[in-house]
Amino acid sequence: MITEKRSIRRRGIYLLPNLFTTGALFSGFYAITSAMSGHFETAAIAIFVAMILDGLDGRVARLTNTESEFGVQYDSLSDMLSFAVAPALVMYLWAFYSLGKLGLFGAFVHTAGGALRLARFNAQVGTADKRYFQGLPSPAAAAILAGFIWICLEHGYNPESVKYIAVLLTITTGLLMVSNFRYSSFKEIDLKGKVPFFVAISVMLAIAFVMAQPQTMLFLLFLGYAVSGPVVTLVMRRRKRKLQARKP
Repeated sequence: MITEKRSIRRRGIYLLPNLFTTGALFSGFYAITSAMSGHFETAAIAIFVAMILDGLDGRVARLTNTESEFGVQYDSLSDMLSFAVAPALVMYLWAFYSLGKLGLFGAFVHTAGGALRLARFNAQVGTADKRYFQGLPSPAAAAILAGFIWICLEHGYNPESVKYIAVLLTITTGLLMVSNFRYSSFKEIDLKGKVPFFVAISVMLAIAFVMAQPQTMLFLLFLGYAVSGPVVTLVMRRRKRKLQARKP
């Protein structure tokens, strides 16, 4: 009698990296509910917390060798809520709900830009140059809006006085996400390698500056990153044209 041994393939998901993704998803959801209750500073901080957790889930998955297709798709859905929907709704409720259709348009541009950015990223994940992102990453776009709200609240600015700036900023971040500008992914940085002592001191001082004025420093940091995309793209195109001109 021949007995056949059948291996039963158990279906499941990796718990550890998806816990971080769930935390990021909850932070985005919490930002929306906080804004609905009028706690806009809490909402802005929750978006930054979602950014930290979103940055950890992928790294934890790679370090523990627990990467999966489920994790990739779950992370995209979490990003959609935390960095596309949440910042747009928080900004809308805080600054420009009184603008009517213009306010709705501004919030929708950011939301749609985030959705298209994530869809394009997933479609190109196997072919894109890992050194660069095409379009402004959605966490950076969300950080610009959250940082702007946080700065205005810290300095006591009336939302009515900055609502048009807020609309322009929201539309701009949405358009930058679907642009063809190239942004550095910083994936070529080797965090495991040794660095000079000066670099370690510089990193420590940078962290101290951010902790001293987090709302201002984080906003300026991500705003500078957003501006770097057009600058890097133009520089690369100019170099390419010069190389083509030198060819016989």
